[in-house]
Amino acid sequence: MAEIVVMGAGLGGSLMAYELVPELRAGDRITVIGSSPSYQFYPSNPWVAVGWRTRKDVEVDLTAVMKKKKINFIPHPAQRVDPANNSITLHDGSEFKYDYLVIATGPDLAFDEIPGLGPDAHTFSICETGHAVQAYEGFEELCRNPGPVVIGAAQGVSCFGPAYEFALILDTELRKRKLRSKVPMTYVTPEPYIGHLGLDGVGDTKGLLESELRNRHIKWITNARVKEITAGKMVSEEVGTDGSVIKTHELPFKFSMMMPPFRGVAAIKGIEGLVNPRGFVLIDEYQRNPTFQNVFSVGVCVAIPPIGPTPVPVGVPKTGFMIESMVTATAHNIGALLRNRAPDTKPTWNAVCIADFGDGGVVFVAQPQLPPRDVNWSADGKWVHLAKIGFEKYFIRKIKGGTSEPVYEKFMMKTMKIHKLKQKTTQARHAAE
Repeated sequence: MAEIVVMGAGLGGSLMAYELVPELRAGDRITVIGSSPSYQFYPSNPWVAVGWRTRKDVEVDLTAVMKKKKINFIPHPAQRVDPANNSITLHDGSEFKYDYLVIATGPDLAFDEIPGLGPDAHTFSICETGHAVQAYEGFEELCRNPGPVVIGAAQGVSCFGPAYEFALILDTELRKRKLRSKVPMTYVTPEPYIGHLGLDGVGDTKGLLESELRNRHIKWITNARVKEITAGKMVSEEVGTDGSVIKTHELPFKFSMMMPPFRGVAAIKGIEGLVNPRGFVLIDEYQRNPTFQNVFSVGVCVAIPPIGPTPVPVGVPKTGFMIESMVTATAHNIGALLRNRAPDTKPTWNAVCIADFGDGGVVFVAQPQLPPRDVNWSADGKWVHLAKIGFEKYFIRKIKGGTSEPVYEKFMMKTMKIHKLKQKTTQARHAAE
């Protein structure tokens, strides 16, 4: 019997557990260690922050789903991983042994790295649904007492889409309330240009997003490094190509939402051979750690080098479909190991992203996510908002049903020629047979 542990119960962890079930042999067991009993659909958090959704709308109680799938579920976070001894220490001090471990924790939100950043200080966040609920309370206060708004991302961020979404959704809701004329808005980002997204752009995301910000009278500052935040004021340094500060901006605000830097979670921090200096898990082309070869990792906690040097540190995002690609490959590779075969399945890391702006939006497809690409396409339109609503309903239903990839989803993606897995070589196929 093999004990397989999935650490994390978010997007990557939940789908990882679902996809592992059919890979098991008789007697094998899956245990999921999550930080809470609930799955949160993070893509809806910008809507929660303006009151378009409630917390209840975007959360799923995983307890019943995991029980139905015969998955052992521990809704408490791990305290420390010991990969040399194949064990995990839980917060109650108990020890849990594993044969295979999949780390899918997502990131630790590094609010403490910038003075005054975060919901316990002077800015709001939409990285967790609880944070988005707090942001909604702040938004309602803004509506009662309008004034300047600063939205964006801090240096070291590797997820820019939600910041753009929230800025434009906020603009949409303020216009609905006839308050937009009383709320000057500034977008602050470490990206070298608007629409870079940590990916050096996809299609014409630069043009599309600049046009959206310009049409909505949202000013922007790129190559921005947030120095400090005090009550009602942000100090941001604009950096030149040589790394020197070319201008310091003092931005007053009544409301601010800033995406924080990401780092690896404390349970794996500093483990030599497992993580990089930021605490992200090192993996090979099969999603497997090179040092501890019974450890795999998927999702935002995976280490991916930046695309290239930028004046201010900019991380590479791990989008939803890219994470699903990692999940499927990992499930196949663990299934192979359970049957005494070598891992032979590689993810494509293709990216499909829907960014909603409240009354429109942008869709982009990057195959693969990192350039150079075979497909590099983006488009915008009012239909994107409806597509995001449909995707939300579909994905939450998928989590509730304990299904990773229904047949019709697989057919649709195949029709669109968007694949999760790289085609195996003839040699690899023969070896698997």
